Amino acid sequence: MPKAIIDEIKTLCQEKNAIILAHNYQPTEIIVLADILGDSLQLSIEAARSEAEIIVFCGVRFMAETAAILNTKAKVLLPAETAGCPMADMITAEQLREYRRQHPDTVVVCYVNSTAEVKAESDICCTSSNAVKVLLSIPEDKRILFVPDQNLGRWAGRQAGREVELWNGYCPVHHWGFTSLQVKNLRKKYPEHRLLAHPECDEDIVDNADAVMSTSGMVAEAETHDKLIIATEKGLTDYLSKLHPEKSIIPLSPRAICRNMKKTTLHNVLDALRYEQHHITVEPEIAAGAKKSLQRMMELIS
Repeated sequence: MPKAIIDEIKTLCQEKNAIILAHNYQPTEIIVLADILGDSLQLSIEAARSEAEIIVFCGVRFMAETAAILNTKAKVLLPAETAGCPMADMITAEQLREYRRQHPDTVVVCYVNSTAEVKAESDICCTSSNAVKVLLSIPEDKRILFVPDQNLGRWAGRQAGREVELWNGYCPVHHWGFTSLQVKNLRKKYPEHRLLAHPECDEDIVDNADAVMSTSGMVAEAETHDKLIIATEKGLTDYLSKLHPEKSIIPLSPRAICRNMKKTTLHNVLDALRYEQHHITVEPEIAAGAKKSLQRMMELIS
């Protein structure tokens, strides 16, 4: 049955000039199917440059919104309609507007893991791949607010040598999914392994990692290292283990699973293509504001 579904998906992609983008945390069967795999930054770039008529975005809603904002010509479909992001829901546009009324001179740096409305109220976006570079681009005399992820904001601020005010948001999987005891136990069991941590992780985990990086960085690291412990959503570890079966790549916690990322199934993708359903759109006024903050980020890294 999966082969028949996959064959039909590929046929529909050809017939409809569609492309499938998948985030690194997607189920392995979706990752293998995707035309392009990546982290938030990579997928934003690919969405913006794509000439496909349909973009099937295997991820969560804020990612599909970003694709729709950056590429107004394509129809963006989200196969798993209810796939959201708890972190993105930890700040609203109204909360950010109120903050800005009280602190009008503050530069707001917005992690891409946020709603289109929040992006529209921000000055510049960032991803985990470029957060440090974004902070370094801001004049030193400016006050900075980082939303919504406190852990990424804290880590990036340290790397950039900048004081950063942090919003009290976080990714539940990265913030609560790992413990110092797990680090201690796995380091003892696997003394030759390098520990890679995503910057969304809690401060204790980041401080004890051998390297801190985005998921794209982890994919690159797995090309050159044979023994890794990875502190991020387990989907990436599953994929890397499949990609490099000869290597020892283990999750810091096998329970670090994002339920929203795992909502996408082959049947979802097939139905999205068949019926062109779950079309993601953003109101023009909001899209215009969000696009400015996204483009400032894109221009900085181009």
